[in-house]
Amino acid sequence: MPGNTLSKGEVFVIETDAASREQLSAALQQSAYDVICFADSASLLSEAKARMPACVLLEMPPDRSALDVLKRLREENCMAPVLVTSANGSIAMAVDAIKSGAADFIEKPFRTHDVVGRIDAAIDESAQPSASRQGWLPGCEPLTAREGDVLEHLAAGLTNKEIARRMHLSARTVEGYRASVLKKAGARNVTDLLRRIFDQGSPTQA
Repeated sequence: MPGNTLSKGEVFVIETDAASREQLSAALQQSAYDVICFADSASLLSEAKARMPACVLLEMPPDRSALDVLKRLREENCMAPVLVTSANGSIAMAVDAIKSGAADFIEKPFRTHDVVGRIDAAIDESAQPSASRQGWLPGCEPLTAREGDVLEHLAAGLTNKEIARRMHLSARTVEGYRASVLKKAGARNVTDLLRRIFDQGSPTQA
């Protein structure tokens, strides 16, 4: 409720399935969030210009128009974390969503309490000071904080599923971040990527 000083903030939601929408709204409200549901992306974008949500939960329709919404939110300087949900959870779509600015990619069907946990994690992370890894590889585009965290876990030998558990993300999202890191490094695979980083002399071993 507006004016509730105990509110953890507003979550903007686009979700076409009525049952999922109601379950999400109830679970988020139980977790002390105010929930505002939108019928379409235009109304969400309009509202985001007037007020900053704590988080945005965005359904990816078959036409992938949610990617345009992500880009528009960033262009409007709405820096709230955006979580994308999709019934078509392909790796390519997860990569595209993350490249467009999504903090997480959640495949349907999902468990409502899992989504609330992901929203909590995304908001907590966004509140941390950004630690983009500027000097990770000379001449390469800097990593975002999340990409840097995924890279550290990959370097420690963790699998996608283990990384997903530690970072409270889906395995698809981790695959998306991993693909983004590989692309920025121009590496063929994780072994190639780690070889380049180790050659930089980060670790002290010969």
